[in-house]
Amino acid sequence: MVQFYSPNRRSVNRGIISVTADNLDAQGQGIARHQGKTIFIAGLLPGEQAQIQLTEEKRQFAKAKVVKRLSDSPQRVAPHCPHFKVCGGCQQQHVATELQVKTKASVLEHLIQRETGISISAEPIIRSPEYGYRRRARLGLQYHAKQQTLLMGFRQRQTNDLVNIKRCPVMRPELEQLLQPLYQCLNSLYAVKRLGHVELVLAESGPLVVLRHLDPLKQEDQETLRIFSVQYNVAIYLLGDEKSLEPLMEGQTAPWYQVNGLKLVFSPQDFIQVNDAVNQQMVAQALAWLDLQSTDRVLDLFCGMGNFTLPIATKVQATVGVEGVAELVVSGQYNARLNKLNNVDFFHENLESDIHQQPWAAQGFNKVLLDPARAGAAGVMAHIVKLVPEKVVYVSCNPTTLARDSKVLLEAGYHLVSVRMLDMFPHTGHLESMALFSSEPMDIE
Repeated sequence: MVQFYSPNRRSVNRGIISVTADNLDAQGQGIARHQGKTIFIAGLLPGEQAQIQLTEEKRQFAKAKVVKRLSDSPQRVAPHCPHFKVCGGCQQQHVATELQVKTKASVLEHLIQRETGISISAEPIIRSPEYGYRRRARLGLQYHAKQQTLLMGFRQRQTNDLVNIKRCPVMRPELEQLLQPLYQCLNSLYAVKRLGHVELVLAESGPLVVLRHLDPLKQEDQETLRIFSVQYNVAIYLLGDEKSLEPLMEGQTAPWYQVNGLKLVFSPQDFIQVNDAVNQQMVAQALAWLDLQSTDRVLDLFCGMGNFTLPIATKVQATVGVEGVAELVVSGQYNARLNKLNNVDFFHENLESDIHQQPWAAQGFNKVLLDPARAGAAGVMAHIVKLVPEKVVYVSCNPTTLARDSKVLLEAGYHLVSVRMLDMFPHTGHLESMALFSSEPMDIE
């Protein structure tokens, strides 16, 4: 019988344990129980039996690796990516899509119920095709001196080493087909040893590449990049440092994307949602939940470049967007003018500081949307309550902070009306969601 060591011991028992997984977590790890302790096992699916070996042990749980899988679940599928077992980008390509999304939705529901006491469904799930969805990807570049060649790819699991990526099926096909010719181009540069990273972005205007180079590029290298740009119809931007972004060639069309019938121009360094299909549905759902009227005044906090702000503005009396990144505020203001929206104001403010003295805070709003980063929106929740809006839509990339911030609204008398799980990043452990709160009970389908 295997004995678990107490948590003050650093060693981990290396004995072999036979277990059967009975659940899955949001990261795609199988969950099994042994001698009253929960064990998380990478790569094991519910219903599968395996011989495992512990790799980490805590007081309440342990982690383990599979030594030998003894049975296969019908939910186990063949990964599409040849790099899946080593690349750290995706964790769940071996899991059937339906099991992935159902598990994430269940985790979200459980967390909300545990933290707020409210039992609510996170379905229907907002989702996209499971492959070919990623319109933005940043790949590391590293020169391998011994092999005298460039590595271009994502980090290996649990290391800083790069996996040299030849294919990436989760990328939009227009970007994936650039991987090998781009690699050959970069590997031929004189500056190959002094490259930092490369970013691929698919805009409505076409694909673009942002190249971080650590030293000024020679004319020969710039010409090599120009030839690549023309041959593959790709706009190239050079990033000599983190702030000096320059187009390789004059006259390059500024990148843009569409949302809710609007054209949003962006800088290659601006944040845009990676999954366009989910973004379109997410914005449409937010607008429907807010039930926008021509007399509404709407506040959009952590607004970015106006992904929600500008579509909202097409339907209401006035909209205010507040964002902490100055460059995104400038993009939002430009796009408001581009789309002839005169009822929008953008403010560049730090929403983690004292917001009560900020100029937007004195205005009145009857509806609020917020889309904070992983840290959540603790600094603004009390002010949202003070505004007494009829409806609040909270878009979240971290269910833990969503649950925490929800308590402020619930304690103020708001009702949690609806929740949706957003499968923004299929095959990964990322769990995004959105929730609707109302000052009055509502029935929402």
